Amino acid sequence: MLKKLAGLIAALSVLALSGCGYNTLQTQDEQIKAAWSEVLNQYQRRADLVPNLVNTVKGYAAQEERVLTEVTNARASVGAIKATPELINDPVAFQKFIAAQNQLQGALSRLLLVSENYPNLKSDQVFRDLQAQLEGTENRITVARKRYIDSVQAYNSTVRRFPTNLTAMLFKMEVKPNFTVADEATVSKPPSVEFNTNTGNPPAAPSVPAPAPAPK
Repeated sequence: MLKKLAGLIAALSVLALSGCGYNTLQTQDEQIKAAWSEVLNQYQRRADLVPNLVNTVKGYAAQEERVLTEVTNARASVGAIKATPELINDPVAFQKFIAAQNQLQGALSRLLLVSENYPNLKSDQVFRDLQAQLEGTENRITVARKRYIDSVQAYNSTVRRFPTNLTAMLFKMEVKPNFTVADEATVSKPPSVEFNTNTGNPPAAPSVPAPAPAPK
């Protein structure tokens, strides 16, 4: 008799939790974790390209030390932040991580811009392969971040909406940090890493007009 009563109570509890959105919250939380894992995978893929890219550029443009150092330091900053699962529950740590990734993205963009001044570098097959891999990775990052944004938006809506907000409060399931408006703008327009195929000499410096003849 007691076993039947315990089973009935358990069944009623499951139904009650289901009706209050508990299962939905759990499902959405797992979707966020999966989406975030994919974001991290693509960020790591980009970071792994940096050493070879820097070394290749250095072989042709060693004098661009400032830009090369920026990229190297930005990658080090990214690597110094441990992307633990708890990161997506800590708004401060989350924004710090995203800021480091944006810094690396900007440094890479400047490096690729500088490479336009070195025709031999642009025609190097290794460099062109790295460029293609980086372009593909940036596109994957865009897709992965968009999926994460959508997953968090769905979860946060459930956490705030009545009556599931009561279940969320009961189980201490709080809203999760997301990309900012500026980040979403970046997501919608990934940075271009295309190179033109012109391998001619860099444009000449603008000519300076000859001084006017001195008056007699």
